[in-house]
Amino acid sequence: MRRAIAPLVSRLKPYLRWVILGGTLFFLLHTLRLHWQEVAAIRIDGSGWALLAIALLITLLAHVWAGWVWGWILEELGYDALGAWSISAYLKTNVAKYLPGNVWHFYGRVMAAKSVGVPLEGAAVSVVMEPLLMAIAALIVAFASNQRINIALQLIGLCLGLTLIHPRVMNPILQKLAAAKRKLTPTSSPSPSSPSPSTPPTSSPSPSSPSPSTPPLSPPLSPPPTPAILKKYPLLPLLGELIFLALRGAGFIGAVMALHSITWSDVLPLLSAFSIAWMLGLVVPGAPGGIGVFEATALALLDGSIPSGLLLGAVAFYRLVSTLAEAIGAGLAWGFGKLTKQG
Repeated sequence: MRRAIAPLVSRLKPYLRWVILGGTLFFLLHTLRLHWQEVAAIRIDGSGWALLAIALLITLLAHVWAGWVWGWILEELGYDALGAWSISAYLKTNVAKYLPGNVWHFYGRVMAAKSVGVPLEGAAVSVVMEPLLMAIAALIVAFASNQRINIALQLIGLCLGLTLIHPRVMNPILQKLAAAKRKLTPTSSPSPSSPSPSTPPTSSPSPSSPSPSTPPLSPPLSPPPTPAILKKYPLLPLLGELIFLALRGAGFIGAVMALHSITWSDVLPLLSAFSIAWMLGLVVPGAPGGIGVFEATALALLDGSIPSGLLLGAVAFYRLVSTLAEAIGAGLAWGFGKLTKQG
């Protein structure tokens, strides 16, 4: 039965992303059609533009912080990672998430980590743990104030995530991956002085020929790379991702405030709705950069609390702010790298 289902799933998987993308775009276009007059009536004054600029700076700071936290994850796995390097590599690769497939930013980080001596499996584990920790952090932030999402489902997802990153659960998985790689990697190499089976043995040297004092040795093998092992529960990276989500949420609230005045009682519901929408944009397949999924979820969760036209405008402006922050971050990292090489 499983053998029959597996090929069917593999054939349907490429179409899943188009179904998700099509569904979210239909929802967004339908919502825009109903409220286009409100959207067209939006006007931004000077204070609104200032709030959008602040949201841009906060979002850029969030991406810089996320790069630093990625370095913490590598350190938790036992690898040295300088903060400046991890931030630069993170910012350079982050914009690749908008490419089809939504995996190229992870590939870029794996290659960047490998280029500085991190083993392939360790680099791969770090880029898997990063979105997992981000998703857990989003669920924690969402618990601050939430009346629209099933709390039981959030609690189940949070418990599963917190259990998965425990060393007693994660380390056996990492050890199995390392063992599987060792089986595929040759552990010895033939000595260059040993005759090949197809080569006839040469005659023994004459007594007059000098004999070497020591037999030739095969070149020493390089030591195996240190396996990726969690030495303790990754509390520090999880705290870092909580700060990252708080910064991203603050940027979103700034975009909302540019179009609509809010009170202190609105902050926690906005932060909660943002966290859920951002998490779904992170984990749902077929949405590069979470485009469409984030917007549709935020509109659904905040419907009624903010006028629909203003909410549409705020979500659109936040997408623009987020994309600009990622592009600026990549440009700054690239420019800093050029200056460092010239210096």
